[in-house]
Amino acid sequence: MAFTLPSLPYSNDALEPHIDTKTMEIHHGKHHNGYTTKLNDSLVGNELENKSIEEILKNLDMNNTALRNNGGGYFNHCLFWESLSPKGGGLPTGRLLDAINSVYKSFESFKNAFSNIAATRFGSGWAWLCVHPGGEIELCSSANQDNPLMPGIGSGGYPILGLDVWEHAYYLNYQNRRPDYINAFFEIINWENVNKLYELHS
Repeated sequence: MAFTLPSLPYSNDALEPHIDTKTMEIHHGKHHNGYTTKLNDSLVGNELENKSIEEILKNLDMNNTALRNNGGGYFNHCLFWESLSPKGGGLPTGRLLDAINSVYKSFESFKNAFSNIAATRFGSGWAWLCVHPGGEIELCSSANQDNPLMPGIGSGGYPILGLDVWEHAYYLNYQNRRPDYINAFFEIINWENVNKLYELHS
């Protein structure tokens, strides 16, 4: 199957002032579009060519750098856009909030732990909230466009929330102030979508 660039579920300016319009235009229209095109090119003649993106990543030859980088870039950004909403922020609900409180005792402690993982990821990469079968949650990070669906990466759980900490995701607005970008992220998290993914994969 050929993968296509998903449309954003909101306009490019909808996440202002937390994520600026120009960054959204470049990030989605250039970076994600590029990963999509190169993913399709790297799948030609590959035995995984007709698999879903999740199956591709779970069965990835980690030495295939083109498929690793572009398959990860495609999946990661698809999740990232769904993780955001102009009506976001606030708190998760239901079983997900229970799982967070079970591990971290409070949402504020969870936020601090997630923020620390995102802030201390050296260079380019991602911070993840993942769920394991049975509902246990775990935080982790990965370098470049890797993610926990790939063999031997991160927690090995299913990522239900991802934060892009590549500089292209925030540098126009925040320059080197990654912690400010991370704080802004929590103002626009689409917890409704994260809750749905938690229920689906727990």
